[in-house]
Amino acid sequence: MSGKKLILVLGDQLSPEISSLKAASREVDHVLMCEVMEEATYVKHHKKKIAFIFSAMRHFAEALGKDDWQVDYIKLNDRDNTGSIEGEVERAINRHSPEALLMTEAGEWRLVEKMRGWSRKFGLPVEILDDDRFIATHTEFQNWAADRKQLRMEFFYREMRRKTNLLMDGDEPEGGKWNYDAENRKPAENDLFIPKPRSFRPDDITKEVLELVADHFDDHFGELEPFSFAVTAEEANKALEQFLEEALPNFGDYQDAMLENEKFLYHSILSPYINAGLLNPLEVCKRVAKEYEKGRVPLNAAEGYIRQIIGWREYVRGIYWLKMPEYVKRNYFEADRKLPDFYWTGDTDMNCLHHAITQTKEEAYAHHIQRLMITGNFAMLAGIDPHEVHEWYLMVYADAYEWVELPNTLGMSQFGDGGMLGSKPYAAGGNYINKMSDYCGNCTYSVSKKTGEGACPFNSLYWDFLVRNRNRLKGNSRLSRVYNTWDRMDDDKQKEYRKSAKAFLETLA
Repeated sequence: MSGKKLILVLGDQLSPEISSLKAASREVDHVLMCEVMEEATYVKHHKKKIAFIFSAMRHFAEALGKDDWQVDYIKLNDRDNTGSIEGEVERAINRHSPEALLMTEAGEWRLVEKMRGWSRKFGLPVEILDDDRFIATHTEFQNWAADRKQLRMEFFYREMRRKTNLLMDGDEPEGGKWNYDAENRKPAENDLFIPKPRSFRPDDITKEVLELVADHFDDHFGELEPFSFAVTAEEANKALEQFLEEALPNFGDYQDAMLENEKFLYHSILSPYINAGLLNPLEVCKRVAKEYEKGRVPLNAAEGYIRQIIGWREYVRGIYWLKMPEYVKRNYFEADRKLPDFYWTGDTDMNCLHHAITQTKEEAYAHHIQRLMITGNFAMLAGIDPHEVHEWYLMVYADAYEWVELPNTLGMSQFGDGGMLGSKPYAAGGNYINKMSDYCGNCTYSVSKKTGEGACPFNSLYWDFLVRNRNRLKGNSRLSRVYNTWDRMDDDKQKEYRKSAKAFLETLA
């Protein structure tokens, strides 16, 4: 594509190596970046999420300008801002009269669908390039998925290990096993030394953004300050360095653990930076692998972290583009209960949910087990509409973009796709939460009490969920022992579980 081009760079494409910029010319082409109300409000994103993205965008635009790019940056409160990406593209076309539009593929289906119509709308050639920050192309994932009865992450992950050569010993996995997840399920104790993730003081650009967000998005979920996210690639790399040195060695052992007074434990908190483009995911994985190779971290920690990125992250993206747009409509259990109010306030006597939601309000972050086994597990057991759950997760987390959030929420967390993504529902009663956290010790409810007043709601909801969905799940071989346990219970005990669950669910109304 020759001639002067308009290059659109989105808020999750903040990398100078993004494919659109690599195909562009500093001397001839114009870069367009824009903060628009439509993107900030199509769901009412967490205040901190909006502030993080806007500040990172402004810093990236400034860096491009210093690198001799011609950048049009449209702030949210610019007088002529149309409020939509499409409107700002049209205005930029009128300003610069480009001969073509060039962009890297957007990460969300709704945007890609709009962009596919721009050539006709604007009367210009439009070229949409692959996002080569990902390891697997759409075609590669489609070829892998073709003719498979089950699409299991574990087998896809092995292909990604081979392609990247990460933690490989020739054709075999380092250490003789592909997956060390069985070693990564230790509960944590409060007497562990737990480092704090790197935080950053807002500069003048970020302070201006914080004022903007406070003025325009006061009715959105979450707390805006204190704000300590990295907003540049340099800062994000400092956060990576600290994680590698201080937290990664213990990440594997305790990645599933939860503690009341420790929001972050040994997690990296790098996903917002990776998903926005401030860090390259493959480069992060190479750094992690190097820490293992130099003997500074154990294999279960390095493998567990790398699997989250080249395994789950790549896999859910593949599922998203393979199955959209119908995927978002799936509701295998036909769940229709409204999302409880306490998902917005954190005001609940269930201590685990109170802490996970309160932390989410404060930080726009909760780690994967809090999301999967606390807020997600409860929603599935209680029969919450998975589309409401999906929108909540998309709103509240700083790392949430639909391509990564939707399959993780609707598929993995809610089993709304009927087992396309996961082999069984991630359902658990109070015992799991008690084993992996210290939440239960300070809870109004008793985790050891199974039914009746004061019993942990997870206990009765677990069995009620399995019984009411038995016709849908009875063919799942991984649940046969669970249903056998239910069948061995006497009638009175079964009735008590169902009665307790019914009484609790009525309180959610």
